Amino acid sequence: MNFPELTEVEGKLKARRAELAEIFADATSADGALDLTKVKGYDGDTAAVAAKAKGLNDELADLGKRYDELRAIKAGAEGASVDDDFAEDGAESGKSYGRQSKSASDLILESGVFDPSNKGKAFDVDVDVKTVFTTAAGWAPEDIRTGRLVENAQRQPFGVIDLIPTTTTSSSNVIYMEETTFTNDAVEVAEGAVKPEGTLALTEKSSAVRKIAVLLPVTDEQLEDEPRVRGYVENRLPFMVRQRLSSQVLVGDGIAPNLRGTLNVVGIQTQAKGADPTPDAIYKAMVKVMTTGQASPNGVAFNPLDWQEVRLLRTVDGIYIWGSPSEAGPERIWGLQVALDQALTENTAIVADWSMTELAVRRGLTVDVGYNTDDFARNQQTFRAEMRAAFIAYRPTAICTVTGV
Repeated sequence: MNFPELTEVEGKLKARRAELAEIFADATSADGALDLTKVKGYDGDTAAVAAKAKGLNDELADLGKRYDELRAIKAGAEGASVDDDFAEDGAESGKSYGRQSKSASDLILESGVFDPSNKGKAFDVDVDVKTVFTTAAGWAPEDIRTGRLVENAQRQPFGVIDLIPTTTTSSSNVIYMEETTFTNDAVEVAEGAVKPEGTLALTEKSSAVRKIAVLLPVTDEQLEDEPRVRGYVENRLPFMVRQRLSSQVLVGDGIAPNLRGTLNVVGIQTQAKGADPTPDAIYKAMVKVMTTGQASPNGVAFNPLDWQEVRLLRTVDGIYIWGSPSEAGPERIWGLQVALDQALTENTAIVADWSMTELAVRRGLTVDVGYNTDDFARNQQTFRAEMRAAFIAYRPTAICTVTGV
């Protein structure tokens, strides 16, 4: 489909990236440090260079967002559909239980001690103290829990999953054909001459659907005596499954029953950072995806600990490249969306055309309750959260890792 606006935005992206790359190339010393005084055409005016770099980066962020929007519009126009079957399933919405208690000031006011009619009067109480009625000899305070539950701090199962198209499948294996041979012998021929033959060959590929699941036995008494327990369990167990899925999609080793994660896909490309600044290494990986992979990179995955090194990049005179600390700063690099995921191996980033990957869901995330072998005799029920899915990287060369970031 011809989409002029998309072509125009893509051209602007390439032009701005090249312009910013030229600035970085001029400013990069042999030891990898950034020295803006070396940038050509600015006569050592580092403030002007930094402003120009920031302006290009901001423009790349805006162009990158618009490019993503236009690609989505084009995909919809071409009939592509993504069935977001992978959604968080019906855990009970949180309810607030507990009781409201009066404040100390309310109780004092109700006691009558500070009755307006007593204003300015002194209270003289003559008491012959024998035995003081204290909490030790009387009632202990009846303290009620507030109802607030502080969950254990856990890695959030987001990040790269948001970049991967999610579809559904009705098979136990996702089977597809890959073009493994493409020989283009097309040439110009004279009248009456024999035409050359091209060569095409396909190979069947497959990716197995795997199950991710977790169980938790809960006693009947706990379910009966605390009404919030069911909602709590039905929220936390799906969280565990999503957290594991996030990890598998990135680093799964592919040995059954594990998924084969992005870093272990056979045939992906790699780019060593070496002495390059991280932005340079990311751009070189983008070029590999565009040339060797013949794809359009649309996202970069970082471990948050590695992204902070990019966000805090400064010139030799202390100017922040990715914007002032008083600004939120763009979550983009070279116009590409940045996805932060703690499941990604530290010191490794992934540049990819994520549209060439897929999370095919056989059965969406569900929570079931039943009886295990001894559950009935023990008056307990077992909660189970699980899903079945396959991760496919259709074109490995559309993925490039950046090592040493």
